[in-house]
Amino acid sequence: MIPQGVQVFVALETVDLRCSFDRLSGIAKEQIGYDARGGALFVFYGRRRDALKVLFFDGTGMCIFYKRLDRGTFRLPESPSEGARHIEVDDATLEALLDGVQLESAPPRRVRRPRMH
Repeated sequence: MIPQGVQVFVALETVDLRCSFDRLSGIAKEQIGYDARGGALFVFYGRRRDALKVLFFDGTGMCIFYKRLDRGTFRLPESPSEGARHIEVDDATLEALLDGVQLESAPPRRVRRPRMH
């Protein structure tokens, strides 16, 4: 559950989702202009937009929430203005996004099969 009234920033440039706490904190400061420990949630998409990470500070340390969809892609909740590097959304919009409400159809992806060694 997302705290009501929290600021939520969605970075518009895709990031390498292998990035962890420190790099994502740096991207939040660089692209969005906010300190990651300021209490806001920061959403970062992967290149294929089928996965995202949410970075946030819970008061005791940095946390990362990671979600990858089985089908489809995450879609931006609104059209950003030209030249924007991020958008701000409300907590209800983020919750709908994470619940998969705003999915768009994507071309079929190759099915990942577990490797047997």
